[in-house]
Amino acid sequence: MSLVVMKFGGSSVADADKMKHVAGKIVAKKNAGNKVVAVVSAPGDTTDDLLEMATKITSNPLAREMDMLLATGEMISISLLAMALDSMGEKVISLTGPQAGILADDNYTRARIKKVNPRKIKVQLTKNNIVIVAGFQALNSKGDITTLGRGGSDLTAVALAAGLEADSCEIYSDVEGVYTTDPRVVKDAKKLDYLSYDEMLEMADSGAQVLQSRSVEVAKKFGVEIHARSTFSEKQGTIITSEQKIRRKKMEALLVSGVAFDKDQAKFTMIDLPDIPGVAAKIFSRLAKIGVNVDMITQSAAVDKKNDISFTVCKAEMKKTHTELDKIAHEFKTPQVVFDEHVAKISIVGIGMKSNPGVAGKMFEILHKKVINIEMISTSEIKISCIVDELDMVKAVEELHKGFGLSKKK
Repeated sequence: MSLVVMKFGGSSVADADKMKHVAGKIVAKKNAGNKVVAVVSAPGDTTDDLLEMATKITSNPLAREMDMLLATGEMISISLLAMALDSMGEKVISLTGPQAGILADDNYTRARIKKVNPRKIKVQLTKNNIVIVAGFQALNSKGDITTLGRGGSDLTAVALAAGLEADSCEIYSDVEGVYTTDPRVVKDAKKLDYLSYDEMLEMADSGAQVLQSRSVEVAKKFGVEIHARSTFSEKQGTIITSEQKIRRKKMEALLVSGVAFDKDQAKFTMIDLPDIPGVAAKIFSRLAKIGVNVDMITQSAAVDKKNDISFTVCKAEMKKTHTELDKIAHEFKTPQVVFDEHVAKISIVGIGMKSNPGVAGKMFEILHKKVINIEMISTSEIKISCIVDELDMVKAVEELHKGFGLSKKK
């Protein structure tokens, strides 16, 4: 018998009818001759509702207590789904993340998995039970429940697939797979049949909200092939796998596989910094100490022994970033701090860019023709990102999508 890990997102288990639908899919998978471990997220908007409730109590909730609170959402899902399966005559058991043997470090709200001990799951599978596991949660060294960050149920599923050496890992949501861009923004976006791990990582880091980037990192490390597909359709979704497997299926990779965007960006610039060694180190080490994750960075050429440094952070970290930069500016005595929260990051991603020169030039030419100003640029081997005004975001995505031939064929 094959072992399948099936993960269902919050939209898939949002109400009783959808919960029963998911139970039916799990039973069908079992009846096809598979052992099944299902990972579920909290129902619908439960996590957001819990976060909102916490902010009404305090503006500075304790991280440990936030994890205690947020972990309850997934517990609702596992118990209800287990009840649905039991009512269908199936043998089933629900497990929390800690019960399932998912062990993490001591960082509350954004814990990282250290180890998976699937012994208890294996015992239940030998008893022919369907095992339902709460996503997003783990156990730390203090014996506390902790959570794995937004999208952490994806990580739970992939980590369990690796730990159990599952034959497949299927990630279900309310979309049919990974698209060339968000179909809500570009109507003729098309579904991709295959993506490499690196492409999916770059797209996730650039704003595509299909899979948590950390889950893709783990999948790549342990060779877990992911099938991203729809809960409400039987169509083939998108296979996220190794670049070697994709190249065996296609002689040539696409030049650009997708266009991603992220409007959750704020740009900071420190003006007139002294052009001496150690300045950048001081700025970014201080930001790291307060938990700020810096994305794009540019530094201007020195003029009169002074230069400017610009970088982007997510909007949620804007306030503490500004506070820390004001302290640093005061220590340097002269620099100014300016920021702009009305920006967006636009990225093109594709493994075909490795062997094709001129992609950056084409991207910049497309934006130039539409009078879209580029404020910052960063590149990797398979990605080019630009910061633009947020008002130009949709136009930039549409034009790049069309310019690189990603639209559906008429």
